[in-house]
Formats: sequence, C-alpha cells, structure tokens
Amino acid sequence: MTELTLVQAVNRGLAEAMRQDADVLLLGEDIGTNGGVFRATEGLQKEFGAERVIDTPLSECGIVGTAIGMALYGLKPVAEIQFLDFIYPAFDQIVSELSKFRYRSGGQYPCHVVVRAPYGGGIRGGLYHSQSTEAFFCHTAGLKVVIPSTPADAKGLLLTAIHDEDPVMFLEPKRIYRSVTGEVPDGDYRIPFGKARIAREGTDLTLVAYGAMMVPTLAAAERLAEDGLSAEVIDLRTLVPLDEAALLASVEKTGRLVIVHEAARTAGFGAEIAALVAEKALYSLKAPILRVTGYDTPFPYALEHLYLPSEERILDAARQVGRTG
Repeated sequence: MTELTLVQAVNRGLAEAMRQDADVLLLGEDIGTNGGVFRATEGLQKEFGAERVIDTPLSECGIVGTAIGMALYGLKPVAEIQFLDFIYPAFDQIVSELSKFRYRSGGQYPCHVVVRAPYGGGIRGGLYHSQSTEAFFCHTAGLKVVIPSTPADAKGLLLTAIHDEDPVMFLEPKRIYRSVTGEVPDGDYRIPFGKARIAREGTDLTLVAYGAMMVPTLAAAERLAEDGLSAEVIDLRTLVPLDEAALLASVEKTGRLVIVHEAARTAGFGAEIAALVAEKALYSLKAPILRVTGYDTPFPYALEHLYLPSEERILDAARQVGRTG
C-alpha cells in the first residue's frame, strides 16, 4: 500500500496496465513530453517510449477517431481529453461510432477504448474549464461512465476500464486531484463496475454523490451526526452501470434521499436516480426526494463558490427531509 493523491493513482494505474499489456497505449495533447496538463501521464513516455505515449495534434475528433481505429485492430488505447469541456468536437465519434461498434458488429468488434477527461469545477477555470456533462454520456447506449472519488478507486476502476470490452468514459474530478489522498494497493487490482461504495453507514437519511461532491457530502454527514441525524453516504463510483440494488436498499432503510451533483439541475444524473427511486421504492419514502446541484446557467468564474454544491447547501436539504414525515 502506498499513500497517493488521486492524480498519482491515475498515473500508477496507467503504468501498471502498460507494463502488463503491450497493447495498451496512450494518446492525447501534451501527454508525452509534458505529462499532460495535470501531469497525470508524467514520466510515462520516458518509460514506455513515444510509440506508446503519443503526443497528438490539438484535435479531439482526431484523438478519439484514431483511438477507435487502433481498437478495431486489437489495441487498447486510452485517449486523454485535456478537459471534459473540450470533448464536443469528438462527440460524434463517441456517440455515433465508438458506442455503436460492438452492437452493430454483433460483438465481433468490442472496441476497447477508454476516454479519460478531467471534469468539474473548483479550480477557478471559468465556464470553458469547469463543466460536468456526464449525463450526455450516460444517455448513450454502449458507453460505460465511471467517476472515482478516492485514489484507491481511481486506480482500481481505471484498470477495470482498460480491460473492459465496452468503451468507457473515465471522468476524473480535477478539483480533488491533489487535495484528496489515500492508501492505494500496489500492483494490479480491479474494482468491479456497477458496485457502489458505502462511504458512511447511517439509518435516518441517504445522501448520494460521486466524484468531487463526495467531499462536501461526507462533511455534511459529520455535521448532521452532531444534530442527531444518522446519514448514510453512497458513492456511486459508476453511473453506467448503476448499482440500483445499493441505492434501493439504502432508501428502503432510511426512507429519505438527498442527491448531490455539481452538474446542472435539469436532466442531470440526479433526475435519473430520483426517477428510479420513485418507481421502485416509493412506498419506503417518508419525505420528498431533494437534489442539491449546480444551476441551469453557464458555469461562472467569480461566483464559482456559489454555483458548486456546498456543505451548507447539502445540510439545508438534509435537515429539510430529516424533519419531514
């Protein structure tokens, strides 16, 4: 076990996969000599060479299109998009091509591609470097969507993603790249998709979050305990596939649900969670489901701290449902 930051765990996961399997390679803007804008690939070109850690032109469409071609020839490319905000030139490649190959070929071409992208706010990046648009990809059949919140999960989920038969959107919460540390197992280990993490057990209400939002959500749960409210905190880890069983079991136990994400409120992934619980656990609910989210506006620069869900906003919602019923 080694104490690592989240971005260091990503780096270790990539290195581990590349040492194990010569078919794994990396491509993206400035990922080689420079080690990437967040240094997630630092040192990897030196170890594995420029043919396996490839600096590409500034063309997201080209990066993902090239990765698809590589995968169809049997390689396992990991494509980095510098910020999730920049992914839209590659959107057609991802949703029209990458996500469809396994289905349209009757399983003959599984298209092993992982698309890594830092997402979310919290670094004073303004509206073009702070978006959380994970719901776009959750809506696209054929893609898996993974969002780690701890260093151990970042490495274990990344190794699973690289060896998965489906293409994976691996979204990394850049806000906590270096602010969250934890012990990470050495060597190869894999965390299965579709298995949520119970970050804190509780009996009075359920708080559901993922990625960087786990930090204020866990802090709010600590504060709620001081008020005598026992909050269970669920870290989804993977949005697609979703651990429905863990969600429903928790809500059936607590009877109350607050969903936290930093993406915009309308059609955010929290709406899917709320619909699922309403369909399958309605009679267990003792209070309305509440969402604590970003706003339906472009991501602000000066008011970033007001846009992002905070410990106080989560507390307000949790106390509201905790008093109901």
